[in-house]
Amino acid sequence: MWNDLRSDLIVRESANVIEIDGSFGEGGGQILRTALALSCITGKPFRLFNVRAKRDKPGLRPQHTRCVTAAAAISDAKTRGATVGSSEIEFAPGALRPGDYRFDIGTAGSTCLVLQTVFYPLAFAGGESSVTIIGGTHNPFAPCYHYLEQQWGVFMRRLGFELELHMGRAGFFPLGGGEIRARIRPVGPATVPRLPAPGLNPLTLEDRGALRGIRGLSAVANLDRGIAERQKKQASRRLAGKDLRHEIELRDLASIGKGTILLLAAEFEHSQACYFGLGEIRKRAERVADEACDGLFHLLKGDGVVDEYLADQLVVPLALAAGESRFTTPIVTQHLLTNVAVVRRFVPVDVTIEGAEGEQGRVVIRPQNSLEHPKSGV
Repeated sequence: MWNDLRSDLIVRESANVIEIDGSFGEGGGQILRTALALSCITGKPFRLFNVRAKRDKPGLRPQHTRCVTAAAAISDAKTRGATVGSSEIEFAPGALRPGDYRFDIGTAGSTCLVLQTVFYPLAFAGGESSVTIIGGTHNPFAPCYHYLEQQWGVFMRRLGFELELHMGRAGFFPLGGGEIRARIRPVGPATVPRLPAPGLNPLTLEDRGALRGIRGLSAVANLDRGIAERQKKQASRRLAGKDLRHEIELRDLASIGKGTILLLAAEFEHSQACYFGLGEIRKRAERVADEACDGLFHLLKGDGVVDEYLADQLVVPLALAAGESRFTTPIVTQHLLTNVAVVRRFVPVDVTIEGAEGEQGRVVIRPQNSLEHPKSGV
């Protein structure tokens, strides 16, 4: 059983600033993004050192600096160290401000990760906001736009958030140039004075229920449509081999670059799970389909109610919700463990994870004492 990672996190907290060692756990950008989102919401400043220490190129990359500057823009924050290559960042938020925002990463860095950084704070900003982000929309090691649209966004609405998502064009590595837009409405009344937030619903998913069907998307940008057809054929062959009812849509994506995606979303009575594969140079279309199928088949063999990627993305909103949440993930990932540890530095919440890393696990999230919100800008 995994109960409390906080003692293992090399963190020192002074009277005013939370200090976090970015080399802890998975040692990547998620530590920064979670800290930024919760700092904006709670009003607690933080200092993060050893930023992305476990990555091949440690320190801030362009998409991470954009996460910092975007979070600063929506919260009137003061920052230090928000430059490419920096290994240390300080962030002191002010008042949250709803509004119309546009952020250009300047590279093929993930627009989806920037959006997830600012989404939760803007939902507590007291007014409607719109966000446009330019960069990559389908990135390795990040949720792609279609995952946000068909999985993450579905669950955010289930929890009580109000958002609309749209992709103007896709952006693939190395050119990027994609554009996503989001409209975010405030949670609950005009201002939410305390945490846990009364406008957010807890999530209790002990049983996913029977599989109702699988919907899929096989798409290409500026490539022969035959590649999308091969992806679809391979996925259909493997799904049919397990007698799984499915429909896969073929689509051409507008983009300045080239790329492919095969996404599968399994719809159950009480939940859904989503997996995808992305194309790259010298990667066969069949392998793209296999990546999505392999992930889905692993989930179906166990009792997971959501995919392992959504599992770690649920930790932040469920830590803010009023009431206990419970769900099962097919894999306890290091991302999940690390995210939980960071969340507990900012929000009074008790989290229990039953199951070893790399195995199926049950997650229980219990918000504790209430917490005052900083004043919004409205």
